[in-house]
Amino acid sequence: MITLKEALSKSHDELKEILADIEQKAKASELNAYVGFESSGDGVPILIKDNIQVNGWSVTSGSKILQGYVAPYDATVITKLKENGLSCFGRSNMDEFAMGSTTESSFYGITKNPYDTSRVPGGSSGGAAAAVAGGIAIAALGSDTGGSIRQPAAYCGCVGMKPTYGRVSRYGLGAYASSLDQIGPITQNVEDAAILYDIIKGHDERDSTSADMPNEKTIIDDNRKLTIAVIDNYISEADNDIKAGYAKAVKALQDAGHTIIHKNMQNTKYDIATYYILATAEAATNLARFDGIRYGFRAESNNVSELYYNTRSEGFGEEVKRRILLGNFVLSSGYYDAYYLKAQKVRHLIRDEFNAIFDEADLILSPVAPSVAPLIGANHDPLEMYKSDMYTIAINLAGLPALSLPVDKNSDGMPVGLQLIAKAFDEQALFDGASSLEKHINY
Repeated sequence: MITLKEALSKSHDELKEILADIEQKAKASELNAYVGFESSGDGVPILIKDNIQVNGWSVTSGSKILQGYVAPYDATVITKLKENGLSCFGRSNMDEFAMGSTTESSFYGITKNPYDTSRVPGGSSGGAAAAVAGGIAIAALGSDTGGSIRQPAAYCGCVGMKPTYGRVSRYGLGAYASSLDQIGPITQNVEDAAILYDIIKGHDERDSTSADMPNEKTIIDDNRKLTIAVIDNYISEADNDIKAGYAKAVKALQDAGHTIIHKNMQNTKYDIATYYILATAEAATNLARFDGIRYGFRAESNNVSELYYNTRSEGFGEEVKRRILLGNFVLSSGYYDAYYLKAQKVRHLIRDEFNAIFDEADLILSPVAPSVAPLIGANHDPLEMYKSDMYTIAINLAGLPALSLPVDKNSDGMPVGLQLIAKAFDEQALFDGASSLEKHINY
């Protein structure tokens, strides 16, 4: 598959041939990465996650409850793609309403990992990562609430980038947790991620959380020398495959001339608890709008009360129901102070902890997940699935940018991905450091 940079230099006729080839390969693939093959017109084809609005497309967030819904407008990122000579092509499979780490909760069925089809591709942007890694998409747009871009990119051996919160407009993104969600690129390499990030970033008056700041082009300098913090107590919680990849990456960064410093952070169990309290609270509120009256699926009912109950019972999957129940619990009278408010305070502590490290370092190197991609069906216990987000969710809680890239393969040939984390709005350092690691690592 050609890279995004190469595709941007192709002629109109060449792009038509590329698009036809992608569609043919995608339909023949057994990965189940695509859930639709619509095209928004001419241009470099970009795969779009099934929770980003594209005018005239069926957009369902991987859920039964949105079957039949057709988007009446373009998300801001889609408008930016079209303005820059790119076109939306196809919708990628995802965990229902982005709630999951494996793509197993999708209404359309499980997506498979292109490195081993008996394994999950990660989630929630599993379809996008599998398609890019499997050579059936040049690049894709995903969304990241607690690692949903970076974790599947790590499992599938491609690059996934989460921008600083507010750097990319959320207008037109199906909301999971509004204070955590960010749209970002999934690509074949770091340079392509920077190109796609530059296209979609920028202030948007229609998004009240959008940051109003200069929109400078990213020019990668992979010779820039940076100070990079490694989190010693984090790596102790990962398995041997991840530890080996981590050690390899640290050596590659040292050999490239970067300064390595050692730091510790609080136990990841606090990150997990904080994230799932806040994310489910926001999800319970955001998903209240899906009631059988305004959008998509409507269950057979005799009155309004039955309509709400039947539609939501039949339309939502088990994981979404679980998170709605948890969210309503932590917001309920008598538990709001004990859980929700306390989680907000811990969120500030997490942000302060990152800021203290960034007083001494330009970047932080961290695992993305505690293991390589697990087998399909392996995580029957929801709590075990939640633990797979242990290294990614703190970045969303702090609103920081991060980028996952492959650094190694284990004995079974499965990719090992790590992430670099930068201070807020310092995507330049993030791309510089990631490009340097990509250049010097023997993947």
